[in-house]
Amino acid sequence: MNLTDNQQAILDFIALRIEQDGGSPSQTEIANAFGFRGVRAAQYHLDILEQAGFIRRVPGQARSIRLCNHESSESAEDVEIPLPSKTEQANADALRLPILGRVAAGLPIGADITGEDYVLLDRVFFYPSPDYLLRVQGDSMRDDGIFDGDLVGIHRTNQAKSDQIVVARIDDEITIKRLKIGKNGIRLLPRNPDFAPIEVRPDQDFAIEGLYCGLIRSSR
Repeated sequence: MNLTDNQQAILDFIALRIEQDGGSPSQTEIANAFGFRGVRAAQYHLDILEQAGFIRRVPGQARSIRLCNHESSESAEDVEIPLPSKTEQANADALRLPILGRVAAGLPIGADITGEDYVLLDRVFFYPSPDYLLRVQGDSMRDDGIFDGDLVGIHRTNQAKSDQIVVARIDDEITIKRLKIGKNGIRLLPRNPDFAPIEVRPDQDFAIEGLYCGLIRSSR
């Protein structure tokens, strides 16, 4: 994989810091060194470097960047740090979201929160900003444009208004439906006439897990 000049410079910067300090720089230090507006930009470039096999990181540990067969394009003393291009700045604003599992658009299914993968997405496709993705199973929400196999962005919250699309938990099962709050209680409404509304009984363990805020769809 060919790196951009900026990504090569970040790689060289990491090598320099490891050589001089005995440890890797933090994401904040990388962002400051390159004039990024925030750590997301640094995280974006580190994701690219890791996916390309130039570095590896230990999850949950700060300053955990390790080099993998790195060969600097220049001597460490001669490293120049270029400012990011407008294109790279735009890419750096992308969201890195985990795919946590699947959610039923049909009858509720048992929760599946095993992480599948991470994907980089443009934040302009979502509002509010999502915290994670779930893969839809079923077509009970088809009239709201949500189809089987779609990845839906979910903003983590336990509050929602009537008529919003939510991910809800009923006992140990989760589903995506349109929330309806009325005098007689809570209903979860499908958007497909082939499916019946779900009436939430008072004796059930019910909670809002998140708010739907957009989707992405693979070409089929």
